[in-house]
Order: sequence, then C-alpha cells, then structure tokens
Amino acid sequence: MRKDIVLSGVGGQGILTIATIIGEAATAEGINLKQAEVHGMSQRGGDVQSNLRLSDEVIYSDLIGGGEADMIISMEPMEALRYLPYLQEEGWVITASSPFKNIPNYPEEVALEEELNKLPRVVTLDIEEMAKENSMPKCANVILLGMAAKYIEIVSPEQLRESIGRVFAAKGEKIVEMNKKAFDIGFNAVKNW
Repeated sequence: MRKDIVLSGVGGQGILTIATIIGEAATAEGINLKQAEVHGMSQRGGDVQSNLRLSDEVIYSDLIGGGEADMIISMEPMEALRYLPYLQEEGWVITASSPFKNIPNYPEEVALEEELNKLPRVVTLDIEEMAKENSMPKCANVILLGMAAKYIEIVSPEQLRESIGRVFAAKGEKIVEMNKKAFDIGFNAVKNW
C-alpha cells in the first residue's frame, strides 16, 4: 500500500505538525516514509507545503509528481486549489473552508468555494470556527487531521490518535488531551461523509 499526501497552508497554521503526527504514526507501524518540505516565507505568513510519502515498500523519491497525490490536506482553501495539479483523478481534498487572507488580491471566498465544490472528492469544514467553539483555537490543524484520518488509510485513525499522544507528550497531559479531543471533533464531523 502507498499513500502520497500534499500538505499545504500558510506559515504558522501547523501544517508541519500534521506531517509530524502522520509521520510518527507511520514510523511506529514500520511504514516507510519520505518527506520534503517547502517553507517559503513561512515566518511571514507565506505558503508552506510538505510532500509526505508513505509506503509498505521502498520509496525512492521524497517528491510527489504531478497527478500522483492521493490526497491534499490543506489549512487554507486557496492553498488547496494551488496544489490541484498534483492530485490524481481519484484523489481527495481535505481542506479548511475559512480563508487566511495574506495577500492583497486574495480571491473572493465564493469563487474559492465554487471551485472546491466542482471537485468530485472534497471535504471542507470551517475548522477555525470549530476550534473556537470548543475553546481550542490553536488546535484547528489537529481538527483538520481528524477530518482526513479515515481517508489516509495506510495508518488508521486509532494509530494517528495514539501518535498525537507521543508527539505532544512533552507538553503535558492537558495539551495531549486537548489535541486528542480536537482530532475526535474533526473525525466525528466527517464520519458519515
């Protein structure tokens, strides 16, 4: 089994944390992993993108070619659309619906929504609002991971949830539990999708 994932967003949104959680879960299960990160101007709200390749066979390249990604997981709708050329025909887009307007000519939200709705396999939710409603504003990225969990397949939602515990362990039990709750919120929101 193989899973090629493009993770995208804007600096400071937690894309690399999502990659770390997935990667840690894969490593714990003995799954081969290659990752390539492009940080851009991430310190200043620029785009951040990571290629994450998981396989039970040897992986020779850490880059995902055009039309080869099984999934795009994005913290930002415009960034999800930016990486569509990498998505295979049967691929999934899992994205936040709320924009992070970091450029002056940011497209109209309605236009972004229309483009996303044209895709055959897309899951989009307002993760920022979900995080605020649950008093966990810094956990929107883990809500997004929960949304993507059932589509990742090469590692199970349970394995991802366990990985959250290991990745956040140094920050204390309260942070671990808050992130596990965030994961569950995202997972349960798309359970019947």
